[in-house]
Amino acid sequence: METPAFVEDLQQRIAALLEGTPAADLQKNLKALLSQQFARLDLVTREEFEIQRDVLAVARDKIAQLEAKVAELEKGAAQR
Repeated sequence: METPAFVEDLQQRIAALLEGTPAADLQKNLKALLSQQFARLDLVTREEFEIQRDVLAVARDKIAQLEAKVAELEKGAAQR
């Protein structure tokens, strides 16, 4: 998963401010902890989400078409 540009920019600015201070170790530890916690989450990228959304939309359309066809076939069978 790609890090958004604004997050990277924020990380760079924080790193520049903290460089050479005891807080730099804190930042490294915090970043490692956050990375570990995010890795445990079941997250998907925006791209993966949009692909699945599109697949679902196609499936819904196909289901609607099939439901209409079944209703049509049932109507024809009932008339016989």
